[in-house]
Parts: sequence; structure tokens; C-alpha cells
Amino acid sequence: MHRSLVLGCGAYLPERVVTNEELAKTIDTSDEWIVKRTGIRQRHIAADGELTSQLAVNAAQDALTRAGVEASDIDLVIVATSTPDNTFPATATRVQAALGVRQGAAFDVQAVCAGFIYALSVADNMIRLGQATTALVIGAEVFSRILDWEDRGTCILFGDGAGAMVIRGVENGGDNAAPGILSTHIYSDGRYYDMLYVDGGPGSTGMAGFLRMEGKEVFRHAVSRMAEAIETALEHNNLTLPDINWLVPHQANIRIIESIGRRLRLSRDNVVVTVDQQANTSAATIPLALTQAQNDGRLASGDLIALSALGGGFSWGSALLRW
Repeated sequence: MHRSLVLGCGAYLPERVVTNEELAKTIDTSDEWIVKRTGIRQRHIAADGELTSQLAVNAAQDALTRAGVEASDIDLVIVATSTPDNTFPATATRVQAALGVRQGAAFDVQAVCAGFIYALSVADNMIRLGQATTALVIGAEVFSRILDWEDRGTCILFGDGAGAMVIRGVENGGDNAAPGILSTHIYSDGRYYDMLYVDGGPGSTGMAGFLRMEGKEVFRHAVSRMAEAIETALEHNNLTLPDINWLVPHQANIRIIESIGRRLRLSRDNVVVTVDQQANTSAATIPLALTQAQNDGRLASGDLIALSALGGGFSWGSALLRW
């Protein structure tokens, strides 16, 4: 039986850092107000002319280096993004070319903040089916370009960045104690389309538009759906809540993260948090957080890691992986 083994993760954050104090100079807000409600202290913002594909390439190169894998070994590139360089072709094809990958498929996945989980699920299943051997899965966003910077309810929440993961198929007997991705689980409910959306697009207004959100509804659904998705993944693998060593959730808001941690009866020490320094980078939050945990030595061989996210649509999902 094929299983996808995680070989390494990588990250890239734009150089420019925007603090809450800087935001307070242009909109009616304060550092205290933002930190109390979101846990966010700063965010990274892409430079003028810095594209989603460039962020993705930088994160991918970091991941390939850490994984000890050459670009020539990659036969699948998936980029999860809601802010592609162009309407078409896929941003992943530009990443593929820049990295020097000359084989296999490259395409984008769009599930907003749940995008990385969706992309990982697609890559994992393609590997399990023998349609790919070594995949590069990337979450990359320049959300700063679809924000209404006069709307303090949304513009304070987001940042730009990219994270990447290299996975490779290995023969495995299906033992849930062996390393690799144990399972992925993805869901959507389009009845909540208008709860989190961008008010534009090439097929409607012909313009990019700005992000709009019903914050209370998103909060309520995020906590319940993300936790349920992890519980489903555990049941699927005959595991229980105490088996989880690390929770790496989508980094939307510290209150959402803490609520999910409490529901799963996890200590704060077992939850990876980056939202304070990076804000919500949409599809990039999970690989960015996982990279940080990888780099600071928190993750040990054999650790069970639960990933979960919810994004516009609503779309949500989870993944369980053994480090």
C-alpha cells in the first residue's frame, strides 16, 4: 500500500512587516483592540510587484532543500491560492517552470483558507493511486491585494506568505504508527457562500474585488467544523484525542484556535500558533506553522500531527500525519 511520506517543509514571508501600531495610523483601531480580539500583533505584506508565484517559489525552494530533494524528482506541483498571478494559466505552472520541473502535472486548487488541506488531499490521493511519486504542495497568498484597507473588520486580519511541503510515496502496510499521511478529509457546504467571499471576479464584475466576511458566523462554523473534521480523522484511523501530539490549525484568530484546542482537550503547549506574528495568510497558514514547528525542533519522529482548516464556501477539512 502506498502512503505519502512528508520529506520536509519550507516557508517564505515577505520582507515588509506591518504592525498594529502602523495600521492604527490609517484606520480606527489600536494594538490593544486587535490583540484582544484576534491575537494578531503584526503581518507580512508583499512588496509592489511581488507575486504569489514568487512567494510560492521561495517557499518551495526552502522545502526542497530541507527535504533533500531535487526539482527533477518532482512530478506533481499543486498550488493552493485564492490570489493567483493571473486568471489563467495556473500559478502552479509558473512555479513549475521557475523551479525547473519538467515532468508531471501542475495546477492550482482554490478552497481559500482550507486550500492547503484540499491540495494535500489531492496530492496524497494521486500518490496512493500511483499517478505521482513525489509532490510539491504549496499554499501561497497575497491577500493584501484583495483587502479593503478602510474596513477595519477585515484588513487587520490578513497577511501575505507561502508555505510548502514535499511528499513522496512509499510502500507501507497501512499501520497508523508508521510515518506519513494517515488520511485526509475534505468537505464543503455552499449554503454559506455569502458568509465569506470576495465581491468581484472575472466572471461577474471583471475586477478582483474585496474580501467581505460575516465574522461571527465564520467563527462559529470554524470551531465546530474544524474540530469535527479532526474527530472524524481520528475515528477513521482508530485513534483517540489523547493520541494527538500536535495540533496545527489554520491560523485565523487566536480565539478560534484556543476554542478548538479546548474542544479537543489539548494543552496550549501542544498547539502550534503563528497568528500573532503572521496573521491569517489563508492557504499558507498551515504549511507556514508546520515549517516553524519543524525548524524549532518541536516535532519528534513518531509524533501524531492533526491539521485542520475552514475557508470560504464554506470549505473545510483535516489531515492526520505521522512525523
